[in-house]
Amino acid sequence: MRPNLLDPSRSFSKKVSDKTSNTKPDEADSATLRPQFWTRFNLDELNHSEWEALCDGCGSCCLIKYMDDDDEEELVEYTDVTCQLMDCATGYCRHYDTRQEYVPDCIQLTIENLPNMMWLPAHCAYKRLYKGQTLPDWHLLLTQDAVITQQQMRAVNVGVAGRCISEIGISDEEMETRVVNWVTP
Repeated sequence: MRPNLLDPSRSFSKKVSDKTSNTKPDEADSATLRPQFWTRFNLDELNHSEWEALCDGCGSCCLIKYMDDDDEEELVEYTDVTCQLMDCATGYCRHYDTRQEYVPDCIQLTIENLPNMMWLPAHCAYKRLYKGQTLPDWHLLLTQDAVITQQQMRAVNVGVAGRCISEIGISDEEMETRVVNWVTP
């Protein structure tokens, strides 16, 4: 998932150059975002850049959570404790492209594992599109203005920036006291 989607310098009409290392040579033109791709194509038809562009950069998926899958409906409780790679001031991963070198069990969201990740927040574009819903009105793909998107995300209480802490030095006992209600699965 793309943590720097809200970079105001990002252009939707040019090829995305910062992610080409994961793009196969025969997929060179897959780095271009096709117009309204999220409404025209199924998730399994998206190219790598389109898949990455769906991420709103909220960082909620990087929060440590408690899950009880013994229930008929999976119970999920998010904490405000996040992965050691998260920059809690900005809400972005410090090493997104190489995160699995630092955190080997970091889950990479793919079309194959998405059905098992319904613990993602209700506003998550991947989850919403998978369930046949639309993108949130504030999503960067709709506003095409990073400042507006950030303001609207804050207005609807979305994102970890400024309200999370790193897992470094947090005991299991303390983590249990840090369950939050500002993330809705």
